[in-house]
Amino acid sequence: MPNRVAVIVRTKDRPVFLRRALADIAAQTFEDAAIIVVNDGGSREVVDQVVADSATAARTVVLDTAAPGGRCAAANAGMRAADAPYVVLHDDDDLWHPEFLSRTVAVLDASPTDAGVMTATEIVYEEQRGEEWVETARVPFWEGLSAVGLSTLLEMNRAVPISFLYRRTLHDEVGYYDEGIDAVEDWEFYLRVTAKHPVSFLGGTALAYWTQRPGTRGPAGNSMFELADAHERDDLAVRDAALREWVHDNGLGLPLFIGLLERRRHEDLDRLRDELLSAQRDMLIRELDARHPIWSRIRRLLGRAPRR
Repeated sequence: MPNRVAVIVRTKDRPVFLRRALADIAAQTFEDAAIIVVNDGGSREVVDQVVADSATAARTVVLDTAAPGGRCAAANAGMRAADAPYVVLHDDDDLWHPEFLSRTVAVLDASPTDAGVMTATEIVYEEQRGEEWVETARVPFWEGLSAVGLSTLLEMNRAVPISFLYRRTLHDEVGYYDEGIDAVEDWEFYLRVTAKHPVSFLGGTALAYWTQRPGTRGPAGNSMFELADAHERDDLAVRDAALREWVHDNGLGLPLFIGLLERRRHEDLDRLRDELLSAQRDMLIRELDARHPIWSRIRRLLGRAPRR
């Protein structure tokens, strides 16, 4: 009988983080979870040793991505291998509250029409000190967020993979992660999901911890920083692809009209800015004239002087 949850762990040449991730999963109060570690082009020997030494070895399998691999290919390899009804991506450097699985599984069990459940999340900043990674600060990710749906995701991403437990059947319905993009693959997937189904949201105490290391590059770096240019590029690519699909079905009329409104909005803002600057300039001159009579006389004389 399959486990109720499959946890997919993407990793590449980060044994310290992988060891920590497996210990994090082992600390969950919910234990009916299989673990699929996807080695995305790193040393298989090292990954196998870390898994063998972990408390989760008996319920963990290791897969390798096919070349050229990549974040989306690794996620998809794990999802295709999963046979549990619920799945979640636990990247090797992220962490959970010990009750993440127990509480999200309970919510999804009680919400048969919801595609998945997202949780309140904290950003945990860390830095390397010797051989250890040490937390230096933490802040809420989208503080005050009480729900995530299509309308909120249209502007920008409001969730990260470590915070989203969802039904495995979604991949049969809406497809897998888009391997044609290098970044924002989670957001693009969430858009497809929420276009068809609602998702639950567990607010309050953060149950997911998205770790960040802003100054770190190389294998230990975050995709958020390592792929900063790709995030902006792929965000636009996702929006353009959706717009082309809409235009194909409905024509250019509405997008053209929205573009016109946006241009006029920018023109109005530019005009308002110029008017405010002009008013501030006039007010400053009046203030100088009132407080500094000598400056006022000099300014008038300069204004009368012939220009050469």
